Amino acid sequence: MQLGMIGLGRMGMNMARRLLKGGHKVVAYNRTPEKVDEIVKQGAKGAYSLKELVNLLKPPRAVWLMLPAGNATDEYIDQLRPLLSRGDILAEGGNSFYKDDIRHAEELKPLGIHYLDVGVSGGIWGLKIGYCLMIGGDRKIYRKLEPLFKTLAPKNGHLYCGGTGAGHFVKMTHNGIEYGMMSAYGEGFELLQESPYGKNLDLSKVAHLWNQGSVVRSWLLELAESALKKDKNLSSIKGYVEDSGEGRWTVQQAVELTVASPVIACSLFQRFRSRKMDSFSDRMLAALRNEFGGHAVVRATRK
Repeated sequence: MQLGMIGLGRMGMNMARRLLKGGHKVVAYNRTPEKVDEIVKQGAKGAYSLKELVNLLKPPRAVWLMLPAGNATDEYIDQLRPLLSRGDILAEGGNSFYKDDIRHAEELKPLGIHYLDVGVSGGIWGLKIGYCLMIGGDRKIYRKLEPLFKTLAPKNGHLYCGGTGAGHFVKMTHNGIEYGMMSAYGEGFELLQESPYGKNLDLSKVAHLWNQGSVVRSWLLELAESALKKDKNLSSIKGYVEDSGEGRWTVQQAVELTVASPVIACSLFQRFRSRKMDSFSDRMLAALRNEFGGHAVVRATRK
């Protein structure tokens, strides 16, 4: 298939690469032309404006936005609206709030432009392993882009979740769960470190051990092992942990739907607290975010 990819950041660039390796034709655009030049060398067609990208695609077009949620995504959809034609498909792959998807779909519907919301998980490892995709919108339109989803995802790694907004709602909840899991690992490893046995424990080996048949095994533990091998006390980074929005939205939705979600709520508040403290558990959260998503960390200046 042919696809226009807008946004060549940590996720978008590797998604474009994976699609190219899968035999798809990619027309790529990024705000900074250097990223476009980079993907052109790997087989994509480069576009240096949105108008050029649309003109290089054969109707009916498929365009994928891989941009930060909020204003950036809104601005690009506003710019694309007069450029796209009836029958074109716009897939929005950022971590957007599901109510924004409903608004975008309603704005595009009178123009005959189809809209899919695609929750994407996989971080900087997605190029090699594949991306977990959660898709919302019209099922018929989902079917049209299914060849792209099959290439991007590992086996059984994509799911049609329902109507508009469903994909990002599922991804939002996924990230809320992720917050809670990361906090539990951080607290547990700090408990081990502070215990009477902490001086003799190699925490990277504990992380490796727990992935050998244990009920708490996970990819996050693999990443914890990797981070602890590089820096056994995580002393090179500060326990300053950002939140990218999905955790807040998850808690807000739990309140709106009167669903008790104390673990997720507490894990969100822990991130707020981390910006005023510097505990080992918070350094573990920061290290895990850096390992799976390439998220920036605040480097420590410890003696």
